[in-house]
Amino acid sequence: MSDRRRTDDAFHVATEVDIRTGRVADAYFGRGAQVLRDEGKNPQVVAEIRTSSLPRDWPWAVVAGLDEVLALLSGRDVDAAAMGEGSLFFAEEPVLTITGPYLEFGELETALLGLLCQASGIATAAARAKLAADGRPVYSFGARRMHPAIAPMIERAAFVGGCDGVATIAAADLLGIQPIGTMAHAVVVILGEERAWRGFDRVMDKKVPRVALVDTFQDERTAAVAAARILGEHLAAVRLDTPASRRGDLGAILREVRWELDLRGFTEVRLFVSGGIDERAIVELNPFADAYGVGTAISNAPVIDFAMDVVEVDGQPRSKRGKLSGRKLVWVCPECGNRGISLWTKRAEHCPRCGHRVRSLLERWVSQGRVKAHPSPRTIRERTLARLQGMPDPFERT
Repeated sequence: MSDRRRTDDAFHVATEVDIRTGRVADAYFGRGAQVLRDEGKNPQVVAEIRTSSLPRDWPWAVVAGLDEVLALLSGRDVDAAAMGEGSLFFAEEPVLTITGPYLEFGELETALLGLLCQASGIATAAARAKLAADGRPVYSFGARRMHPAIAPMIERAAFVGGCDGVATIAAADLLGIQPIGTMAHAVVVILGEERAWRGFDRVMDKKVPRVALVDTFQDERTAAVAAARILGEHLAAVRLDTPASRRGDLGAILREVRWELDLRGFTEVRLFVSGGIDERAIVELNPFADAYGVGTAISNAPVIDFAMDVVEVDGQPRSKRGKLSGRKLVWVCPECGNRGISLWTKRAEHCPRCGHRVRSLLERWVSQGRVKAHPSPRTIRERTLARLQGMPDPFERT
């Protein structure tokens, strides 16, 4: 495969070769490498990836994208230590430290940052949506808002951040799970509601939950009751994807639907809500909604503004202005939860708060280009959710 892109490629996406060979790097990295080679300099450096602030006043964020970072560093003469995927981190904490000859990885900075920045933003938005839902399922529905080439990455990041499922087939295959989906409005428009509901029930595998769209033509509560009468015990849920122009007070609509279903004995039919849902809407709709499909609020999450900085050159602490030089340890106390940053050469051993022995949050993942086995997305998701349990409620609910 050529490492140079053709001008007639149908889709404007980089190939794996483009990424690995630095063709998606900012040009000045390659120019800088030329200068270093001409000067005969390839020093041993320590570079850290960290952010000085988090978007939208987020108090914490979730690390994601590490699996692709490890793949990019594989086979290169470097060592790398990082917070594991699904870890919660705070501003100023290095989430990844790379040690090795600068020319082994310097031209990969653009790609390394891109892999972490976007995936971590998506995972954080998913984690916040899951916290907002207070135990209710949250599904990633946002692939249609982004370039299709990165749909698997988006939905993987959403899943490891806490989403219970994803919508696209490719992402579900990547994760080893079944994709989540109901029926398209187009089918209802073409067939009409009753015929579409009955057809879905007749054709779909029995493992696929019967979820009827009830917002296409008529009042949601009327359509919900009609779907429940037509499908009976087969109906698992009704989905409200009510357009904004018809929505009004969505909480009030859900309340009416729930009331009318319960009044007629359809108490087991769940209410699935999608369409413009974000974390604040979830908090407001929890009294009546049973599950959420969240799209743009997750897939178009703000990126984490990571930067990669050299902090040590040939064993000597050195950095640009505004950065703290020297390799660092990010530690946590397993006893009281206190955490902090200390110089690697004067690393903290005991918690200043309670005296308990601390542990490093940076785990060795790459040793001279050999990559340690990475956990499955399902395992990462479980760890993410476990870590979220110890965090304060970001929505200030009592």
